[in-house]
Amino acid sequence: MTAPLSPDLRRRLVRAVEAGNSAREAARRFEVSASAAIKLVRRVRETGSAAPAKIGGYRKPLLAGHEDLLREMTSANPGITLAEIQTMLSERGIRAGSLVTIWSTLRRLGLRHKKRR
Repeated sequence: MTAPLSPDLRRRLVRAVEAGNSAREAARRFEVSASAAIKLVRRVRETGSAAPAKIGGYRKPLLAGHEDLLREMTSANPGITLAEIQTMLSERGIRAGSLVTIWSTLRRLGLRHKKRR
C-alpha cells in the first residue's frame, strides 16, 4: 500500500497548478502520477484543503445492535440455517447482507447456527 504524498509536495503541486500549469504538467515536473495530481487538484477545489483523506478506519459490523435477536433465533431453533436466519431478518426489515456477514456475526458472538453431525 502506498503512502500519501508529503504535505510539502502537495503544496508545491497545488501552487504549480494555480500558477497556470496543468495537473499533468505538474505531475511530470514533480515525478508523481498524473492521476494523483488530478485527484489532488480536484480535492483542493472541492474542499479547499490539500490534506490527505483518512486512510483505513473501523467499520461497525452490519448486524451490530441485533445480537440479542440472533441469540434468540439460534436458541429457539438450534438447527437453523444461515439462509433461514437471513430470511427471518429480512422479514423484520433488517438488512443482513450476505450469508458470510451472518456467519461472521454468529462466530464473533460464539453462537452455533446448525446441529452437530
